[in-house]
Amino acid sequence: MIGSLRSLLMTWVTLGLALCLQAMPLPDAWLIWRPDWLGLMLIYWCLVAPRRVGVFHGFVLGLLIDLVEGAPLGQNALVLSLLAYLSLLLYSRMRAYALIQQAVLVFVLLGIAQLVEQWLRTIFGPFAINLAFLLPALIGAVLWPWLFTLLQLLRRRLGVS
Repeated sequence: MIGSLRSLLMTWVTLGLALCLQAMPLPDAWLIWRPDWLGLMLIYWCLVAPRRVGVFHGFVLGLLIDLVEGAPLGQNALVLSLLAYLSLLLYSRMRAYALIQQAVLVFVLLGIAQLVEQWLRTIFGPFAINLAFLLPALIGAVLWPWLFTLLQLLRRRLGVS
């Protein structure tokens, strides 16, 4: 009972921290360099605990980030739900990969999410599209091995399954 409560608490604390990092105000020139913290954390928890974290979590977190950012309601919810769904489809395969191979797959997953987000932005209003929108996915893929290792060490240290 205590172990499941501890793991649930760790899941929501890390997702809440990622939500805060995602919503942190930055100058406009720096926004392109911010990794998709929510996407990375959602991929991690879908990989590690696929029965506990899923599409519903992506939808709720997407609605929260929509409310915080003032985006059209449901835009990020759709993107994060899709990301969680794709992560759950690939979690068993992804677990067998080395961290570098996982990072490449994380780049693909985050790139798909960024592509869908850009597509939705062009639907909702005038928006210029270029390949710079893939930079957060690339930065997220570079950060993946360190983030994954850090969270695994934290889970072991806290005794979370």
